[in-house]
Amino acid sequence: MTRPAFYPTSQAAPGAPAGLWEGYGYGFLGVLVFSLTLPMTRLAVGELAPLLVGLGRALLAAVPAIAVLWLTRARRPNREEWPGVILAALGIVVGWPLASSLAMQTVPASQGAVFNGLLPLSTAAFAALRSGERPSPAFWAWAVLGAALVTAYALRQGEGALQTGYLWLLLAVLLGGMGYAEGARASRTLGGGRTICWALVISAPVVAAPVGWMAAQQASWPSAPVIYASAYLALGSMFLGFFAWYRGLAVGGIARVGQVQLLQPFLTVVAAALLFGESVEPATYVFAAAVIAVIAGGRRAIVRTKE
Repeated sequence: MTRPAFYPTSQAAPGAPAGLWEGYGYGFLGVLVFSLTLPMTRLAVGELAPLLVGLGRALLAAVPAIAVLWLTRARRPNREEWPGVILAALGIVVGWPLASSLAMQTVPASQGAVFNGLLPLSTAAFAALRSGERPSPAFWAWAVLGAALVTAYALRQGEGALQTGYLWLLLAVLLGGMGYAEGARASRTLGGGRTICWALVISAPVVAAPVGWMAAQQASWPSAPVIYASAYLALGSMFLGFFAWYRGLAVGGIARVGQVQLLQPFLTVVAAALLFGESVEPATYVFAAAVIAVIAGGRRAIVRTKE
C-alpha cells in the first residue's frame, strides 16, 4: 500500500540543514493557522459556554479525522507510539483548548495571545524530558530570553497586573507544551497527520457525552460569526494546523522549531488588527523584531539528541 504524502515517516535528522529549514517552513505554516485560535475562541465564548467551546472543537474535528484514517487505511500506532498519541490528546486536544477557553472569558485575546510565547520554552522542556533532545545552555538562554520578552509584553499590556484568566493560560501553556512535544515524538515514526487524527479519535468518546449535554442546554442557536469561529477552531486550529506543525517539529527538531511559535502572539495581534479593526501600537512591532532575533539566535544554538 502506498503511503499518502501527508503521512511522511522518514525525515532528515533533526538539526540537519535541509530538515531544519523544512521544519521551519512547516512550523511557520502551523503557527500561522494557530495565530487565530484565541481571537476565534474569544468570539465563540461570547455566546457559547467555555467548556462547550473547548471540548466541542475536539469532537467536531474528530469527524474529518475518522474519515481521513478510514479513506487512507491508516495503520494504528504501535506500542512505542501510543503513549505519545495519548499524551498529545490530553495536552492539545482536551487540555489546552479547555484551559484557554476558560481564560478567554476574562482575558482579551490580544493580551492572552502573548502568553503563548511561553509555549516554545514549555515544549523544549518536555522535549528534553521525554524526547531525547538535549538543548545546549546557549539554547536555554535564548529560550528564556524569548519567554522573558513575551512576559514583559503581557505585563506591559496589562499595566503590570495579571488577571485570574492568566492562570488558566499558564496551565494551557504547560499542557500545550506537553502535547506538542509528545505528539512530535510520535510523529517521527507515525507521521504528523496520523498522530493528530488518532489523538482526536481516541478523545471523541470521552468528550461526546459532556459536549452533547452542554449543547442541549443552549437556549438558542448561535449567530453566524460564532458558527464560523467554531468551524475554524475545529477544522483549522484543531485539525489541519497540526498536519503542518507536527511535521515541522518532527523533521526540524522539537526544541528548535518550537521557537517559531514565539511569533504567534504578534501574528495574532496583527490578524486582530486586520480582521477585527483593533489598533496595533508601535511597541508591538518592536517586540516582534526582538523575538525574531531570539529565534535566529536559538536556531544557531546546539540541540543534541541522546545517542
